Amino acid sequence: MAIKKRQKSLASGRPPVRRPKERMTSERSRTIIRTHHRLQKEHAQALKQGDAKRVTELTQAIENNGGIKLYQAASKQGQAKDRGGDSSKVLVDWLQQLRIIDAQSRGKRSSTTPPVKCLEIGALSTDNEISRFPSMLQMSRIDLNSQESGIEKQDFMERPLPTTDVDRFDIISLSLVLNYVPDATGRGEMLKRITKFLRRPSEQLERCTTPTPLLFFVLPLPCVENSRYLDEPLLLQIMSSLGFLSRYSKKTSKLCYYLFKWTGAVAAAKVHKKKTRDAPGMNNFCIVME
Repeated sequence: MAIKKRQKSLASGRPPVRRPKERMTSERSRTIIRTHHRLQKEHAQALKQGDAKRVTELTQAIENNGGIKLYQAASKQGQAKDRGGDSSKVLVDWLQQLRIIDAQSRGKRSSTTPPVKCLEIGALSTDNEISRFPSMLQMSRIDLNSQESGIEKQDFMERPLPTTDVDRFDIISLSLVLNYVPDATGRGEMLKRITKFLRRPSEQLERCTTPTPLLFFVLPLPCVENSRYLDEPLLLQIMSSLGFLSRYSKKTSKLCYYLFKWTGAVAAAKVHKKKTRDAPGMNNFCIVME
């Protein structure tokens, strides 16, 4: 029996946040995450092929692995401060280099200068490093399945488009979010949508807050370094077509970090799914621009 393929929502890619009832070891959390990713990939393939029996088997296997709740608990624990997983520490460092925030002042700011508006998409905590500067950074936090009062439950792809400057931002943080979007076209649409929420550069200069709008962008390293369909030159080409110019970048053993300036010049060139390289063990992460 064939299964009709449904259009995937962002929510289907990023599971809800849950706190683990007890602390798990790093090895256990990594095993849970790796197994969940593998099973989800196989599940998506079975759905695409219309294999109902395999879909049922994999659904049960996902539940046996702890399901979405345990997976998200392991993911959140891996980003805990004591395990070095708070990606906003890198953003804070770069904002200090740009003199947008001052660590020495601990958040003090001139009363005549408005705070920099920052939207954190896929926020997991209100207690991360970026939260140390409340008077310098006016934070708005959203997540698909928020479990904290300071994080609004919202799908960014359904957030109303801004009509005035009040609804636009000087900085947007998109850390470990794009890789959860279920399909390649959806990832391209999310990147395009980001530009609609950033304050245009000329307007930004009038406020004298930051030189240009900024996008903090983080992906798992394998998405860029070990994909058949995406490498760093292609990623930078995609971002450039949307008006983003790389200001800072950094790679660790697990993640790649970027801070982009937005010029406001959006061309959004089409990018199709095409192999840039191929080797055993590579993944199929891809960004399609239509």
